[in-house]
Amino acid sequence: MSTLKIAVLGTGMMGLPMARRLAQAGHEVHAWNRTRAKAEPLLTDGVTIHDNAADAVRGVDFAISLLESGAIVGEVLFNQGVAHAMPKGTLFIDMASIQPREAREHADKLKALGVRHIDAPVSGGTLGAQAGTLAIMVGGDAIDFDSALPVFAALGRATHVGPHGAGQLAKLANQMIVGITIGAVAEALLLAERGGADPAKVREAISGGFADSRILQVHGERMVKQDFAARGRMAVQLKDMRNATATADELGFDAPITGLLEQLYAEGVKNGLGDLDQAGLFVEFQRRNSLD
Repeated sequence: MSTLKIAVLGTGMMGLPMARRLAQAGHEVHAWNRTRAKAEPLLTDGVTIHDNAADAVRGVDFAISLLESGAIVGEVLFNQGVAHAMPKGTLFIDMASIQPREAREHADKLKALGVRHIDAPVSGGTLGAQAGTLAIMVGGDAIDFDSALPVFAALGRATHVGPHGAGQLAKLANQMIVGITIGAVAEALLLAERGGADPAKVREAISGGFADSRILQVHGERMVKQDFAARGRMAVQLKDMRNATATADELGFDAPITGLLEQLYAEGVKNGLGDLDQAGLFVEFQRRNSLD
């Protein structure tokens, strides 16, 4: 495999392990993060850390974004000089979770500057990022998807799902299912507890049946163990649910279940739970039922 020069913009909970995997795969990795200290652990992996984003992307083959929101992606691209600093023909791989509309807008603006774009949000959390087992949902031109496969090889399994913005639509579908199912698991386990059953044993009893799921296994375990250390934060889940409802509104699509869960996550964040794991919705339901 040939060595690629790759910039990683954003080295938070997902970006740092992904940058590390790319470096360990033998690529030349350059990283930038708004707070430099969060990127500095990558120095031991041979990653070059830059103080500004535009310097990180000079001369690269690929630039990867793992930033917090579409607004921040746009700010870094077009107001901090990144779009102009990337060589013409560079492929910008936006792995942040943003609105499909924003992905299409960024693709159009970059195309005018001679820079290619794909949106490639991921699912699998920090464990998937560390293990290189992420599900990667890609929107954009097929030829650009194919050229990114050597990058994706170090990170997980990539699927091309359609044109620009389609990767973000797939991620919204993923986050709708995750957010809604977390709510269902939390409500069901707490109902069992209110009625006198052991929620841990209820989870064990229904495992393997039709109600089983990755969410029941992973987030359900966190709920019964009261382990809400953030792997994917409540505040981020709320952002994704809001992106889903905004996109549904743009499409004239009625999404009542997503809308309800958006309100519940918003209530939890309002009550100070934003930095808890997504499974922290359980804590909000405890509060609502005086079970805390």
